[in-house]
Amino acid sequence: MTTGTSMIDDAASSPWYKQIWAWVVIAILAFAVFIGVGLLLVATMNPDSLVRDDYYSEGKAINMTLDRDHNARDLGMAATFSIDEVTGDISLQLDGQLSALPRNLTLDLISPTHASRDRSVRLQQISGNTYTGQLENRIEGRRYIELNDPDKPGEDGWRLTGELQLGGSQRYQLGAH
Repeated sequence: MTTGTSMIDDAASSPWYKQIWAWVVIAILAFAVFIGVGLLLVATMNPDSLVRDDYYSEGKAINMTLDRDHNARDLGMAATFSIDEVTGDISLQLDGQLSALPRNLTLDLISPTHASRDRSVRLQQISGNTYTGQLENRIEGRRYIELNDPDKPGEDGWRLTGELQLGGSQRYQLGAH
């Protein structure tokens, strides 16, 4: 029995760095620090593009865009457009009670999740209420759509908005809300 107690005494009297459980605990802590630093690096290199810093300016801008939405509704504005899948040509017909049709329009195709996938196309009037523009890259999937007159920003302008599932050769409609 003297040999059993001497083994326990030898394990208890050996230095900490020779104990396996000390190294297991240190390894767990080191792994947690390594993972934490890795997640911190990923978070700083890929910031969230959906978070806005200037809430006051955003609130003022929301009120301005609501006025533009009301102006579009009062004018009975509507638009129908199509995107050619192969060439990227956009053809748009604008309807409404405008005193004069704008010479140019801006069509914004906004991705709900990635700001880098947003596209803005300038449409030029080709005749009457028909406008055309060119989309550089093929686009498909869910998008928020915004159509407006770039020469009338602010409260005097109008804006048509919608949420569409783009893809295939089909016609899309926007109306005033």
